Amino acid sequence: MASEGSQLVKHRGGCHCGKIRYEVMAPAVLYVLDCNCSICVKKQNKHFIVPEAHFTLLQGEDDLICYTFNTHAAKHLFCKTCGVQSFYRPRSNPDGYGVMPHCLDEGTVKAIKVDACDGKNWEKFIAENPELQQRSKLKD
Repeated sequence: MASEGSQLVKHRGGCHCGKIRYEVMAPAVLYVLDCNCSICVKKQNKHFIVPEAHFTLLQGEDDLICYTFNTHAAKHLFCKTCGVQSFYRPRSNPDGYGVMPHCLDEGTVKAIKVDACDGKNWEKFIAENPELQQRSKLKD
């Protein structure tokens, strides 16, 4: 049985100009990572992770542009028109999506709980927090 706030709800979101729109199934209480790696600090990337099966791009696939660096494992996706990154493929969870809660439409998020993510020391952080990589796995 799921605890309060863990039942999945349908959130909708997108970029600033509206060309990118998506739906994501996630709890109403979001557990968000605040990463301190070089790119996340620059773009203030706070995100929650969901399995790929819980994310549906509704429109705008042709309006996305991808930026990668270093290991090229993370796929940072941006709207070509307005430049907003509303979701991406994180290095920690390439089988899922990192979704930015500030890009969700109003009305479905009850609360946001933020945890620090030490992306500056990524390998150590992942080794010490193996549950992070489970966030993109479907639960039975």
